[in-house]
Amino acid sequence: MEKLDIEFVRNQFPAFSEKSLFKKAFFENAGGSFMCQQVIDRFDRYFRQRKVQPYGFYEASKLAGEEMDSSRKRMAEYLNVNTDEVLFGPSTSQNTYVLAHAFLDKMSNQDEIIISDQEHEANAGAWHRMADRGIKVKIWTIEPDTGSLDIKDLKNLITEKTKFIAATHCSNVVGEINPIKEISEIARSNGSLLIVDGVSYCPHGLPDVNDLGADIYFFSAYKTYGPHQGVMVIREKAKLALTNQSHFFNADYSDKFMVPAGPDHAQVAACNGILDYFDLIDQHHFLSTDKKSFHGTNKPRRVANLFRNHEIDLLKPLLEFLNNNKKIKLIGPGDNVLRAPTVAFVPKNKMPEEVANELANYNIMAGAGDFYAVRPLMALGIDPKDGVVRLSFVHYNTKNEINSLINALEKTL
Repeated sequence: MEKLDIEFVRNQFPAFSEKSLFKKAFFENAGGSFMCQQVIDRFDRYFRQRKVQPYGFYEASKLAGEEMDSSRKRMAEYLNVNTDEVLFGPSTSQNTYVLAHAFLDKMSNQDEIIISDQEHEANAGAWHRMADRGIKVKIWTIEPDTGSLDIKDLKNLITEKTKFIAATHCSNVVGEINPIKEISEIARSNGSLLIVDGVSYCPHGLPDVNDLGADIYFFSAYKTYGPHQGVMVIREKAKLALTNQSHFFNADYSDKFMVPAGPDHAQVAACNGILDYFDLIDQHHFLSTDKKSFHGTNKPRRVANLFRNHEIDLLKPLLEFLNNNKKIKLIGPGDNVLRAPTVAFVPKNKMPEEVANELANYNIMAGAGDFYAVRPLMALGIDPKDGVVRLSFVHYNTKNEINSLINALEKTL
């Protein structure tokens, strides 16, 4: 099956059967997606049967630990990295905060870092604070009209002192998908590390981190149909630049050395549900008629391509409407292939908050504000206090919902 079976997909999300959400179209997925049934099932079993200290000597404890290990192993397979390069933390913002401290112990005031100005604060604040410790922080500025990053500007910033580059795979307001593979090649040839924020990218299909070349890659599971956990990949090369941030006796444990407070057992175990869902999508769409083999490329890419192609189709009419509407200014590219379906705009005749409130009257659940993207909004000349209207959707949204959104926008604007 080459096209996404949207009815099958929506049947996996209890939210779409809820009376309180009936006929309401959800366009604030970038703030947190609906949770799939498979994650809910994992939570239910864990809390009923395995809510004990894991990795112990009795069956419930052993099963709890095995389920946590399974999450890590399967997530690594989907991201195409080694199991011991994946860890879970309480959130992406917390993970980067801890990472910054882990870097600082091995850095000096001779070191420089480069941070893109397209970043959500989760991949900005902790790095900017390094300036207080004598580290030179360089800003890879965005184009003030488009919000885009220019690779030439990065090449002009990087030096032999550059310890790492921090860049987003996809901004949560600009929406443009950045050429991470090209950026990683620039970093690698300079002997620098690349840290990538995938929070706004991963809901649209988990990437092949090995192919991208990122040294550290992180995202939020709760925006990827799962529990409120931060998932982080730290490649072996990057570990050499870090120091243990956990208890001293956890220094040699790859799943613990960057998690000072320890993992949330139930949430880590429940991340299996995300992968259960992806596996089910793959099986439903690609299992051969002989029921033994699969068509096409590997499973993670098959699933990601299904999601992405569906979203590209949905994004086209929305962008066409916004590109031709003189009452708004679109943020980021107007091309449905160059961006993710996270679409922000500035209304010219109303405040963003007004637009979001009025859209709710038409059963459109959308957002308005700065979305913790204060730095890129300021770089674009937008007052963060006013913010933008943001329409963000994923693969479980439908063509009819897009049509309803466009009709509501027409009336609201």
